[in-house]
Amino acid sequence: MLKEELKHIDTSEKAVKKTGFTVGIVLIIISFILWWFEKESFVYFSGIGGIFIILAYISPTLLKPFHKLWIGLSLVLGFVMSRIILTVLFYLIVTPIGLLAKVVGKKFMPLGFDKNVSTYWEKREKTIKEKIDYDRQF
Repeated sequence: MLKEELKHIDTSEKAVKKTGFTVGIVLIIISFILWWFEKESFVYFSGIGGIFIILAYISPTLLKPFHKLWIGLSLVLGFVMSRIILTVLFYLIVTPIGLLAKVVGKKFMPLGFDKNVSTYWEKREKTIKEKIDYDRQF
């Protein structure tokens, strides 16, 4: 899955320009913040940000390797972080709910067979739907 996404990174001129311009603007914003706090390193950030913006408009082909690296890094970070976030959410939210339900004796699904019942189908009443019901589904 991740390999396929890495193989199909959009390297069109428009995408490369967008990346160069965005990175340049972010670096210039960081430069202004550093200048505001009177840090001397603002010069480096503004210079590199300016170079990115200029290259994005003049020669986007020079930014193509950076674009591939940047998008590849973002895909890898997204792949790793989504798994970390989902794992943390599972163990901090779903597991305690399950343990609490088990302690209390709550069963969310009827698991087991009832020999006295002829069917497990649940009857549902038919309701007449109006047009507004399709617009406001929730």
